[in-house]
Amino acid sequence: MTNNSREGVATTQEQENSPKQNTNWREYFSFSTDHKVIGIQYIVTTFIFFLIGGLLAMIIRGELITPQSDVVDRPLYNALFTLHGTIMIFLWIIPFNAGLANYLVPLMIGARDMAFPKLNAIAFWMIPPGGLLLLSSFLLKGGAAQAGWWSYPPVSIQNPSGHWLNGEVIWIVSLVILGISSIMGGVNFITTIFWMRAPGMTFFRMPIFVWAVMSSQLLQLFCLPALTGGLILLFLDIVVGTNFFKPSAGGNPILYEHLFWFYSHPAVYVMVLPAFGIFSEIIPAFSRNPLFGYRSVAIATIGLAVISAVVWVHHLFASATPSWMRILFMFTSMLAAVPTGIKEFAWTATVWRGRLHLLTPMLFALGGVVMFLFAGITGVMLASTPFDLHVNNTYFVVGHFHYVVYNAITVGIFAAIYFWFPKITGRMYSEGWGKIHFWLTFIGANLTFFPMHPLGLHGMLRRVSSYDPEYQFWNVIASLGSFLLGMSVLPFIANIVVSALRGERAGDNPWHATGLEWKTSSPPPKENFDEIPVVNEPPYHYVDDEPEPSPEVATQE
Repeated sequence: MTNNSREGVATTQEQENSPKQNTNWREYFSFSTDHKVIGIQYIVTTFIFFLIGGLLAMIIRGELITPQSDVVDRPLYNALFTLHGTIMIFLWIIPFNAGLANYLVPLMIGARDMAFPKLNAIAFWMIPPGGLLLLSSFLLKGGAAQAGWWSYPPVSIQNPSGHWLNGEVIWIVSLVILGISSIMGGVNFITTIFWMRAPGMTFFRMPIFVWAVMSSQLLQLFCLPALTGGLILLFLDIVVGTNFFKPSAGGNPILYEHLFWFYSHPAVYVMVLPAFGIFSEIIPAFSRNPLFGYRSVAIATIGLAVISAVVWVHHLFASATPSWMRILFMFTSMLAAVPTGIKEFAWTATVWRGRLHLLTPMLFALGGVVMFLFAGITGVMLASTPFDLHVNNTYFVVGHFHYVVYNAITVGIFAAIYFWFPKITGRMYSEGWGKIHFWLTFIGANLTFFPMHPLGLHGMLRRVSSYDPEYQFWNVIASLGSFLLGMSVLPFIANIVVSALRGERAGDNPWHATGLEWKTSSPPPKENFDEIPVVNEPPYHYVDDEPEPSPEVATQE
């Protein structure tokens, strides 16, 4: 293979002259203030928690192969699904998105670093102790928290161990630590995006990924304090003996549900908006087309964030919610389909008549878009009050939720890792192993989560370790799919580790993409750019004679 800049692989002289980020491996274990180092710290740390959360999920699915509860006892089962959900949301997706944004946003807007580098480092270094504290609760008398990742009272207020330091208290303290970290990150991201853009980088010249990060972090700042306040009140009920949520003492447990979901439904959009931003970066690059309707997609991104802040009550349709409130929030929940539909249409129109290159990042992006379309359809169904009441507390809800958080968001995360891997490491991954990873993931994810929909429609309750034998067929399919999904991560790990150490050298822009992050070296130098760039053209400015990403570029010989 000829190594030239047009093919996207730097020549030897270019590699020697190209500025590199001279980062010693020890810096990744230090209190670094470089946004790129912090981004990688987030990415690696959260991926470790992803593996732990996935292991818990496989134990859960192992239990559900048979109708009887015969693998773990029921208290441990409750603890497993509680910590599985908590880890995957608060220690995997949300902080991973923060790490990816940490690495990319300053590069994408032409900045030297984040606005508050020390605050950035502090926000990351709250993640490991918060996660380790959560996992340590398995060692306590009575075990880890067992009330689910939502921790509704009065169940969460019960204290079988009889000691104030129990799994539920540890769960609360851990989430408060992680929440404070997210608020710090939100302040940093919003300040950076608003005030540190390069000359000429107007809002409508920002990449959609930056729009997505800005929208999701505004949600963090606006909604997260409600959850933090609710957790503190729950802590006081358990430890001090207050009666905020104790119904037997005049407290109101529904108040906690409102405080929890006022953040935790927008949290779904905190997670999914960056995935939408990832799709909006990858699809134009591998279609060689400008993103269709860029301004509409940008406005839909911020619009989706606004709408997501006024839909939380659809989680409470079965909780003695007044009829007028059900109708109002059924309307707002369905309204979220409009900006989402704009995005789906834009991605489809971008691909239409494009010069498609089905390399690994594009496969994951298209797979995520297709599976999110299914998640969106079932989401509109759940927004309807009569249907929601029918499938409330069943596996239909679990299937819908996982089509969002795994089949769209986690698949989008994998797309991002493959797409920006050459920029972060300066090396190419193995395209063959990447495609194996995609197909194992795509097949495993659908085998795992699709069966949950017919299970829910037939009435199987969620959060149970034993069930009626009539549900066994679909549970066996889902469990086998989950084992395949777990195995799918192995070629990914091998590919990334080996390629990072010995992969072919990548040029500065192997995909011939148009963002500012591709106009600096791979990996970028310490301060990102020799000179702050001046932006004078719209994003996704692909033209007919633009060089195209070549399959040979992404193939590790």
